Amino acid sequence: MKGASVSESFAIQPDDVRIIRALQVAPRASYASIAAALGLTESTVNRRYRRLCAEGVIRVTGVVNPGALGQSRWLVRLRCRPGSVEAIADALAQRDDVNWVAVAAAGSEVTCATQSRDRARREELLGQRLPRTAAVLDINAYAMLRQFMGGRGHYWAALHGTLSPEQEAALAGGEDPPFTESPVVAGDPVRLTTEDERLLGALAVDGRAGLVGLAAAADSTPGRVSRRLRTLLRQRVVYIDVEIAPAALGFHARANLWLRVHPSEVKNAGRALAREPEIAFAAAISGPYNVHAVAHCRDFDELFEFTSDRIGALPGLQSMEVSPVLRHVKQAGTLVSGERLAGPHRARTRT
Repeated sequence: MKGASVSESFAIQPDDVRIIRALQVAPRASYASIAAALGLTESTVNRRYRRLCAEGVIRVTGVVNPGALGQSRWLVRLRCRPGSVEAIADALAQRDDVNWVAVAAAGSEVTCATQSRDRARREELLGQRLPRTAAVLDINAYAMLRQFMGGRGHYWAALHGTLSPEQEAALAGGEDPPFTESPVVAGDPVRLTTEDERLLGALAVDGRAGLVGLAAAADSTPGRVSRRLRTLLRQRVVYIDVEIAPAALGFHARANLWLRVHPSEVKNAGRALAREPEIAFAAAISGPYNVHAVAHCRDFDELFEFTSDRIGALPGLQSMEVSPVLRHVKQAGTLVSGERLAGPHRARTRT
């Protein structure tokens, strides 16, 4: 896939795509820095960024990594009674410990990802609330064992080549790279302070919030907040994510891929998936399917060619289930309305 074209339905212009890529590389870079790297004016970058946010094309947000706090992450597949899927999916999306929700399998399945900050909430959801929901016919939960790709959108290679290597280097500067392959749960969990929690809460609303605003939210000073944010980013407690509405860039066919791979080839398969432009997320998981990935393609024909020719050729692949996503309800903590990002939600914990 040679870069990304634009979708007329969102009236995205080439400079908009370049700005999105710049944000992927350096999500908190100033408008002036982005403008200098792209050869645009600061006011142009500011105006276009705000329009992209207002139209639900992108959202920059701080996402907490529960693994850095010592908590595991889980993928859940729910098979539901006819007519109940939408209500269950929408209710799950309102929980702050569920950060990704999609309706798949011809409308009979809900797939979600949990990121509970403590074991009690995770067990309440997976062990009690969901199994007792009458509309849920079957539930399967898979622990994430190793994440190969995901986190900061810089890793989604669909926009690779939009900027020159020199432009990307100028934007990245000395900034830490995006998440790399690593254990899902840290061996030495980070303990958050009340000030940290306030800071993370403000970043969840706006990942590009200025230091003065973050300091006010955290009841701190800009200098202290700047130092603490650098530490939390380095410890991978939080990452600044650039959420993109895929349809705005022309990607209209999305699918969950459930792969059964020979155990000796799981790492190689995960790393190979991470290099594919169509793949936005890939992880090793527990259960009968030991690798899960999320693919974005322009249409179902491209999805067919991709899964048949490239995924099907992975060494050690024994079987694969391709489950097209009918509707994204939530991604990385952002609610989705139609094919546009609707912004953060007001959390509640009941399903």
